[in-house]
Amino acid sequence: MKILPLAYLGSLEWWREALAPDAVIDVGEHFVKQTARSRCEIATAAGRMMLSANVVKGASIHKKAVKDMRLDYSKRWQHQHAIAIRSAYKSSPYYDYYAHHFAPFFEQEQEFLYDFSRGLVETVCKIEGWRVPAFSEEYIIAKEGDMDLRGHNFLGTREGEEPYYQVFSERMPFEPNCSIIDLLFNEGKGL
Repeated sequence: MKILPLAYLGSLEWWREALAPDAVIDVGEHFVKQTARSRCEIATAAGRMMLSANVVKGASIHKKAVKDMRLDYSKRWQHQHAIAIRSAYKSSPYYDYYAHHFAPFFEQEQEFLYDFSRGLVETVCKIEGWRVPAFSEEYIIAKEGDMDLRGHNFLGTREGEEPYYQVFSERMPFEPNCSIIDLLFNEGKGL
């Protein structure tokens, strides 16, 4: 079994792992700040941009399960993400085909990070015609032979990724391992 963390608009590397038939996304694990659990990266005219979904902070943030993390709307992060995504991809070949699928996630408030990110995973799977990965709300204890990827950093660039068209490729180098929306908006379907 492959055990994965939840991811906000996961990177291409995260999706490659999540699509394995034995992949399970563990939302019973403890929340880890500054990871793909609440962050994603997009390619913009200025280079790579990190988008962070704000979660309610507190003394016990590291002791809470991912499924129990509440989203914090005291700052307008949804609006900022929607504008950043629109600015980065509005001239991409497939933005008009897919943007409306993602718009509700930036217009409506979800109480929990889990509901927000799971909805995005299900949306991407529906667009792509993929099977939705399994989710576990109970902490998974890794057994011998399991591939535990919860501690893996799915953010950042990766070597060896096959370049594809990106909106700003004429003036910027290829940005590997961005969010799945980068591939969707630029190339249409496929991984």
